[in-house]
Amino acid sequence: MHARRPRWGRLVDPKFRRHPTRYIAQCGIATVTILIVLLLLDAMHQTVLIASLGASAFIAFTMPHVNASKRRFLIGGYIVGTAVGCAWATVASVVALAGIWSSPAPLLIVCGALATGSAILAMVITQTEHPPAAALALGYVLNEWDLLTILVILAGILAISTVKETCKPLLIDLL
Repeated sequence: MHARRPRWGRLVDPKFRRHPTRYIAQCGIATVTILIVLLLLDAMHQTVLIASLGASAFIAFTMPHVNASKRRFLIGGYIVGTAVGCAWATVASVVALAGIWSSPAPLLIVCGALATGSAILAMVITQTEHPPAAALALGYVLNEWDLLTILVILAGILAISTVKETCKPLLIDLL
């Protein structure tokens, strides 16, 4: 079966024309949810980590009925991404402190790539695949973080998941 391809001249999804209120309401719910999360987390110092929450909000509120937006995938993916990212960030710190690697930038690049790949593997193995959580693992290697950051990020994904589940009977897949 061939996927329906949009015509070049079509800029507005026909589904939007049938459900404009739902589109606007769902995007509004995503906006308010992410606003609350941003107010809790210092957006100026944790930009890479916050970007993953924005991507998760997109998935949760535009595709509320697909696997990637289920609690297991949202929360589980973030737990895996956090654990793997923090582990690789710790490896990078230990290697840097031991003087094993001469320059910090290449070390962070290697550990960031390993964090991303390891997070993907761990999510596939545990059936918690959530693409923004792989970005989160990378973000932990590239950004400074502390326990409060981890708690707020996990609280943020829990909030997104809870709001999505609460509103799920009213939500449609927009994509």
